[in-house]
Amino acid sequence: MSDADRQTDSEASPPQIESFGHIVAAFASREAATVDEIMQLAERLSPLLLGAERQFAAGSDAVSNEINAQQTSPVAPALPIENAVKQDKVFCLCCGRGFTMLKRHLKAEHGLTEDQYRARFGLSDDFPLVAPSYSERKAMYAKRIGLGKYEREKSEYGQPSNP
Repeated sequence: MSDADRQTDSEASPPQIESFGHIVAAFASREAATVDEIMQLAERLSPLLLGAERQFAAGSDAVSNEINAQQTSPVAPALPIENAVKQDKVFCLCCGRGFTMLKRHLKAEHGLTEDQYRARFGLSDDFPLVAPSYSERKAMYAKRIGLGKYEREKSEYGQPSNP
């Protein structure tokens, strides 16, 4: 009797269990990982890993379709959109954590680009992903050191010409 014959549909093969353990352990080793986040990851990975062997054996792209569907399906924000931007912080609508800038967090923790994040929650293109006080401080510094004060030569079409 082969290993495949001994497994039931609800059991995972040892490589799948090992992969599951590595993924969850790596996520849990982060300092900022909360118990709730670890549990959510485990709950989301379980059906994907358990069903992956059958779906890949059949030559199906169902696993990637499932992952894409989870990433693009409408999700309820972790906090009200009106409360997502404060003077010193912007809060992630996926997990509710506050940051000065969201771009790196979105990519590292949620695998989202800025455009995907805005689309997921129906945000406008000009919705801030950087804390207003940080933007103001950087703009003030740039003006103080003289950035943006030089005149550019205009091309015949009214656009700045490239030197």
